[in-house]
Amino acid sequence: MSAQREEINRLTASDIAARKGREPLVCLTAYTAPIAEILDETCDVILVGDSVGMVLHGLPNTVGVTLEMMILHGQAVMRGARRAMVVIDMPFGSYEAGPETAYANAVRVLKETGAQGVKLESGPVVAETIAYLVRRGIPVMGHVGLRPQSALVEGGFRAKGREPEERMKVLAEAEAAADAGAFAVVVEGVAEGLARQITERLKVPTIGIGASSGCDGQILVTDDMLGLFEWTPRFVRRYADLKTEIGDAVRAYAEDVRARRFPALAETYFAKTGN
Repeated sequence: MSAQREEINRLTASDIAARKGREPLVCLTAYTAPIAEILDETCDVILVGDSVGMVLHGLPNTVGVTLEMMILHGQAVMRGARRAMVVIDMPFGSYEAGPETAYANAVRVLKETGAQGVKLESGPVVAETIAYLVRRGIPVMGHVGLRPQSALVEGGFRAKGREPEERMKVLAEAEAAADAGAFAVVVEGVAEGLARQITERLKVPTIGIGASSGCDGQILVTDDMLGLFEWTPRFVRRYADLKTEIGDAVRAYAEDVRARRFPALAETYFAKTGN
């Protein structure tokens, strides 16, 4: 990355909201500056997801992710992105205690990272918190359907909205998040018909992940899409196989080191006297 970069206008919550029903929104996750810089050329929204706990830190789920972790990775992403809107996940335990606690933590996240918004998993009691934050100037993205932070209560990761009762519950949570002022709502792991129904009902964009092409945009975990893991969810399409490529590169490096082919003369420094 260059030390100095020309400043350009960054997308805002209003810009994202205005894309409803127009060109689909392109969104991906990032946790580091180099990846953020690559994504920034193409993405409308870069999400610093709490998936960082599983993707980079090897945690079994997102419950162990801390506010400090999100801030650290948010700062890194903001150093790499300059055009896309950067949204940071509020981790488990940082907003459930009530609107005041959520506000204090969200303010800290935005002040310490410079990001443009936060995302909250929008369970039954979160709409009030979203409204509280939005009234105080904090752009909020909602998240309904499969909610990873609730995996311990719900018995793991499974698709939502396949039964009528559950379908109505997810729809109600999506509408509540939008009515509370969320500028967009992530819809994760829901049946195709429900995703389309939510998209039709909401006046703000829906961003799907495992929620069919019926949403206003799409998001994936970048590391999944790039093929860095053996297993990925069914809804992921692999656009690369970097795990294999990295493995091949490491093996080639190891062979060169053991055969003393690396470093060669071109990769070696010499004294000016020639020794």
